Amino acid sequence: MVDSDYCKDVEKARRLLRALIFTKQCAPIMLRLAWHDAGTYDAKTNTGGPNGSIRNEAELQHSSNNGLKIAVDFCEEVKAKCPRISYADLYQLAGVVAVEATGGPTINFVPGRKDSMESPEEGRLPDASKGVQHLREVFFRMGLSNKDIVALSGGHTLGKAHKERSDFDGPWTKEPLRFDNSYFVELLKGYTPGLLKLPTDTALVEDPVFHRFVELYAKDEEAFFRDYAESHKKLSELGFVPLPSERLVKKRMMAPAAIAVSIAAGLLILSYLMEFGKGVK
Repeated sequence: MVDSDYCKDVEKARRLLRALIFTKQCAPIMLRLAWHDAGTYDAKTNTGGPNGSIRNEAELQHSSNNGLKIAVDFCEEVKAKCPRISYADLYQLAGVVAVEATGGPTINFVPGRKDSMESPEEGRLPDASKGVQHLREVFFRMGLSNKDIVALSGGHTLGKAHKERSDFDGPWTKEPLRFDNSYFVELLKGYTPGLLKLPTDTALVEDPVFHRFVELYAKDEEAFFRDYAESHKKLSELGFVPLPSERLVKKRMMAPAAIAVSIAAGLLILSYLMEFGKGVK
């Protein structure tokens, strides 16, 4: 149950994750953990998705999850200090904090995901060696859109591929620990020495529907941040429907902050009016 005590653990976990990500410089792998736990969702069967199952040894052994035990172990450090939070919530919160801590957009996070010990079959995650049709098959299976595909691909602005974990090596951008729109800028440049371009990356430029979003995001970082935050939230909530009580707790937690903002705004306006009055005299 997501009550006020649970929400306190969530906020404590958020602080601990921020410190851990700063200390370990591990934002890319934490974001990858969140994506890979959520990206197994199948909308038709309502199976997979962000339910914490990636911690299961069998799922960690899937080839697409090579190296993710590092992130799972990092999260265990936080889980030990915040035992109430579910693994499903913890992994998704880690992805949210990873984006925000590296300069990316604020992503609305709603707690309440349930843990599962049932792992989906291997093969549900994107294969970087394939192209347009494969991307659409994988993301449409989750219930996501063309815009979601491109926006989420922009998350590759963080991190790099590792030869020991895949058949690829190198970063996508010149600053792989900074979340910005440079992934799309580099895509439109074509080949850049030292930077990675996978088949799933070039597919975004080759397909006319994808290409429109690539051009938009390369020119307008605000548009990318807005769409990325929306798409990331959708990915992190696949198959998850917050209970009414959970939404109520969230509103109650937000209320004091909203009141504080209103009071501060009121005082600012009052101060301005008083100064304006002095000037008129």
